[in-house]
Amino acid sequence: MDTNESIVEPKNDWKIRALVLGGLIGALTGLGAAYLMVQRSEKEGTPPNLTAGEGVKLGLLLLGVLRQVAMLGGGE
Repeated sequence: MDTNESIVEPKNDWKIRALVLGGLIGALTGLGAAYLMVQRSEKEGTPPNLTAGEGVKLGLLLLGVLRQVAMLGGGE
């Protein structure tokens, strides 16, 4: 066996792709939510209003979604 042979390791491009894709999906989802909020406020004729209670509900909902996404690859 030649000592100059190098072991070819698989590229770790999947990590970068996953992060970029996740960032794009998150950005598009956020833009969509903002668009819907603006449309609702224009329909009602009032500026966008998010109460503290709605913010807490939204935050808990997002944590639940992130938990479910994290469990996708868990196998249990």
